[in-house]
Amino acid sequence: MNNKTYKINPTKKQLAIMKFYRDMFQVEYNIFWGRIGELEKEMSKKTGIKDLEFFQCDGDWCGIGNGERTMKLIHGENLK
Repeated sequence: MNNKTYKINPTKKQLAIMKFYRDMFQVEYNIFWGRIGELEKEMSKKTGIKDLEFFQCDGDWCGIGNGERTMKLIHGENLK
């Protein structure tokens, strides 16, 4: 059981503001992932390698691989 008391308890007005910004965040997040998908498709088309994608590990962008895992991952330090 959590017995912690919090010093900050947002008001209804503050929660409404937070919800508004959360909604704006979600729109930007969706735009971001849509653009990443477009970049991956373009990269696949131009290289001729099917299903290329940028990959993450522990929240960091680490490199490029392909969805079918038929290509060895190319780590970011090898792309600089």
